[in-house]
Amino acid sequence: MAEPPPTVRNERARKIIQQLLKDGEVSVERLSKRLKTSTSTVRRELADLELAGLLRRTHGGAVAVEPMLYEPFRHVSSFRAQEEHHAAEKRRIGLAAVDIIRDGDIIALGAGTTTTQVARSIRHRKGITVVTNAANIAMELSHRADLKIVVTGGVLSSDWFALTGPTAITAVGEMFYDRVFIGVDGIHAQHGLTTNYPDQATVHRAMIRQAHQCIVVADRNKIGQTGAALIAPVADVDLIITDKGVATKTLQAFPEKIKILTV
Repeated sequence: MAEPPPTVRNERARKIIQQLLKDGEVSVERLSKRLKTSTSTVRRELADLELAGLLRRTHGGAVAVEPMLYEPFRHVSSFRAQEEHHAAEKRRIGLAAVDIIRDGDIIALGAGTTTTQVARSIRHRKGITVVTNAANIAMELSHRADLKIVVTGGVLSSDWFALTGPTAITAVGEMFYDRVFIGVDGIHAQHGLTTNYPDQATVHRAMIRQAHQCIVVADRNKIGQTGAALIAPVADVDLIITDKGVATKTLQAFPEKIKILTV
């Protein structure tokens, strides 16, 4: 049986990864003070985590390793530009989202930059099955021996890493999910969940149909907005996770049955 990554075995390493996911980078000095341990101990932890493929050490600290996987696509500006837009908020949303996941859950992750942050934040649960139509999410989680990754198949979008079409829809419909995490271009109290990519809408709608709980992860720029294609009515949503920058008046327009978490 594969040995679990250091984040599972070691509480100190778990806290280092948590801080890295929150801030995007960490320093040895700050970690030493926060964890109340020596700098040499912190450096050993960082070395172990680097060997596990969970970060990349730098002079004086470490950075998240995942963005390096996109280096072959550095000229594909659309995904990277969106990924860097409200990056800190998306990291917080991702961390809040995984707190809802339980050991043994089967979850679905739709394509998108905020759902990518959810994937990156899955560090502290056991026995998780992740079903996704996002090629980048599958690749970022591919080194995780403690996770089961299911990829839908389908037609690959060259700029958003999304798998769409009949093959993806069929694959999604063959499983049931405890929770589905959906990223959107807009979520509006009347117009529902929307995207500017109709081919992705059909796949995400199929995921929602199969899920016990639907969670929308979206930064404040998406709240109250409407995209070109409907994913699902707002009545299908159980929880919205967004950042604290969203206006209270905008949130009050949503039905009371929908829980809203701002982080």
